[in-house]
Amino acid sequence: MKHIISALVENHSGVLARVSGLISGRGFNIDSLAVGETQDPDVSRMTIVTTGDDRVVEQIIKQLGKLIDVIKVVDISEDEIIDRELVLAKISANPATRNDIMQIVNTFRAKVVDVNPKSLTIEVTGSESKVDAMLELLLPFGILEVVRTGLVAISRRAELAAPEKITAKTTRFSAGDEKPKAGKEKKKAAAGKKAIGDDWY
Repeated sequence: MKHIISALVENHSGVLARVSGLISGRGFNIDSLAVGETQDPDVSRMTIVTTGDDRVVEQIIKQLGKLIDVIKVVDISEDEIIDRELVLAKISANPATRNDIMQIVNTFRAKVVDVNPKSLTIEVTGSESKVDAMLELLLPFGILEVVRTGLVAISRRAELAAPEKITAKTTRFSAGDEKPKAGKEKKKAAAGKKAIGDDWY
């Protein structure tokens, strides 16, 4: 069965290698993996598409959740989702075939992003089935290159959000106020760091 796994991870080097290594280490092939920064620059979101046994995928998700870099991970395969993929395809074209290719492009609401005497470069965005159907129709003309971003997906109802970070509050003192002692400030700062770590992981 096909599974779409969505994960929030810390945005720093090495995370992608650890996540992909854990999945491949269990004998699963990653059909596609898309990752990018979220609204929080410290957090990235991964969309992983893989095919395998439900029980084993459930164990993989549990193992991913134990990685220190992973904030949250869920399988959204059974959810009501919106999914899209961006594809760039370079198609062999000449004056005799150009109009036929354009008819296919218009039918799938794709667009031509580059033209040269021997080829057309087409951009299409949509579901995996839409992309596959268009590429199948373009195959007889000669597909020179294809670049696919991989699937990205979001649940229509449920939200996948990282817990809010605890930020240190800045206290202002007026001229007549007594400032706290340095020792107490250090203890408060240490407690704040510990709280951030506990809340984050």
